[in-house]
Amino acid sequence: MLTKKSNSVTLNNKRLKDKIFPYAMVAPSVIIFTLFAVYPFLMGIYISFFRWDGLSAMQYVGTQNYSNVFIDSNYWTALKHTFFYAFFVTVGKNVLGFILAKLMMDLVFAKGFFRTITYMPVTFSYVVCGMLWAWIFNPTFGLLNNFLSLVGADSLIMGWLSDPKVAIYSVMWVDIWRWAGFHMVLYLAGLQAIPKDYYEAAEIDGAGPVSKFFKITIPQLNSVIVLNILMAVTGALVSNYDIVNVMTGGGPFGSTEVALTYIYRNAFEFYNLGKASAMSVILFGLTLIFGAIQIFSMTRDENYDS
Repeated sequence: MLTKKSNSVTLNNKRLKDKIFPYAMVAPSVIIFTLFAVYPFLMGIYISFFRWDGLSAMQYVGTQNYSNVFIDSNYWTALKHTFFYAFFVTVGKNVLGFILAKLMMDLVFAKGFFRTITYMPVTFSYVVCGMLWAWIFNPTFGLLNNFLSLVGADSLIMGWLSDPKVAIYSVMWVDIWRWAGFHMVLYLAGLQAIPKDYYEAAEIDGAGPVSKFFKITIPQLNSVIVLNILMAVTGALVSNYDIVNVMTGGGPFGSTEVALTYIYRNAFEFYNLGKASAMSVILFGLTLIFGAIQIFSMTRDENYDS
């Protein structure tokens, strides 16, 4: 009898440990995420309703900070630059990532080597990438202008980061260059998952490369494309501060000023943390809307297919 009770207690303890173990494993990550992501986000919303310079006492102003943001033309100009940046960077990352994935699929030797060096920029920080390309784009001793001069293309020599018409495109290229390898890996995984039988059957039916691309490759990669676009858009909207700040600081003449650099200047140069927090909340809301649209699109396509 005692043995049965002892076995029952042991079994219950084991079941309890099995239930607790997953939560114990997840708990450290949840705590860190809460402390460094959820709490700052909630505090940002809270601060957006106050006038605060970061040192003196906070003064409640209600929605005045939001009203000030809506009449701040500089913020909306920076936001326009942000969406312009996000659009072209998203297109560039996905197009270049897909082309690289197709090239890697067709390689017959040294696949591992080329995939590694293509993915390597992803491992570099934005600061490193920014400093590297700022040196390449330097109008005096930069590698790019010197190369153009060497090959006789002097008409193409310009101030890549000092010309207001060109600077933002130079910064966007660096962002595309850094992340193209990441998107390449996702497209490569999607391409490898497409059964070869589909292409063989299409060839038997007389389909050409263009027809196979649009009728087999693109539909089969639909979820991968949506995922890549979602990640590229959200990344371009909320992760462009480092590269812009390192390469141009928002210049020249505000031509590369994006929402994050303008928010930073309001917070730590103008000491208006309340208004900066309101700008951040608005940017987060817009990013959330774009993300929700992408997720809805992906879910709708999956439900339609099923």
